[in-house]
Amino acid sequence: MATTKRGIADTEAFSGLIRIHVLHHACTEGVFGLGMIKELRRHGYKIGPGTMYPLLHSMEKRGWLKAKTTRIDGRSRKVYFGTRAGKKTLDGARPKVKELFEELFEEGHDHHLHE
Repeated sequence: MATTKRGIADTEAFSGLIRIHVLHHACTEGVFGLGMIKELRRHGYKIGPGTMYPLLHSMEKRGWLKAKTTRIDGRSRKVYFGTRAGKKTLDGARPKVKELFEELFEEGHDHHLHE
């Protein structure tokens, strides 16, 4: 899949939401790269391995995820699980995401750009 300038800009703009999405799944069931790529694509994010794996590694480096090697479908895969710090970060993000969601979709709010 070729990456366009717009695709890069979209990934950059949504990177915080993608991280929160990854944390949510990692804290509930654990995630692996390809599985998370498929999950995010299901939600409309266009993300490939060249973005996902560095993202997982950076989240592990921050202490939000911990990798464990597991066998899935006969293959050895790194599965990432949320750490205590990751859960704390996710818990802190929830009210902020909720507030943003409510602001974005509040009744009577003008959603058009003002120039």
